[in-house]
Amino acid sequence: MNMNDLKNSKAPVSTTTINRNDFDLKTDNIYEAISIASKRAVQINSEIKKELLEKLEEFATYSDSLEEVFENKEQIEVSKFYEKLPKPHALAVEEWLNDKIYHRNTEKER
Repeated sequence: MNMNDLKNSKAPVSTTTINRNDFDLKTDNIYEAISIASKRAVQINSEIKKELLEKLEEFATYSDSLEEVFENKEQIEVSKFYEKLPKPHALAVEEWLNDKIYHRNTEKER
C-alpha cells in the first residue's frame, strides 16, 4: 500500500454502520471475519507508520534552532496528510468488504 492507494481509498473517515450479514458473509462467523479484518488493520497500520517515519526522516535535523520551527512547513503538510487519512481499521474493513483480503481456514482443509 502506498500513498496513492491511501489517497484513492473510499474508506470512511468517520464511523459508519455496516450490515453484519454482509460482513460475515464470507466466513459465516462474525468473530472470524472481525479477526481477519483486525489482523489486516495491524498490517496496514505498520505500513502507514513505516512510510510516515521514512518521510519524516527526510526532515530530521540534529540541531535545535528557531529557524527549524519556521522552515518545516513541508513536514507539517506531510503530517496533516497522514492525520486526514481513514483509520487502519476502516481501510481493512473496506478491503474485506471488497474481497481484497485473501484468507483461508486451515481447520477446514484437514
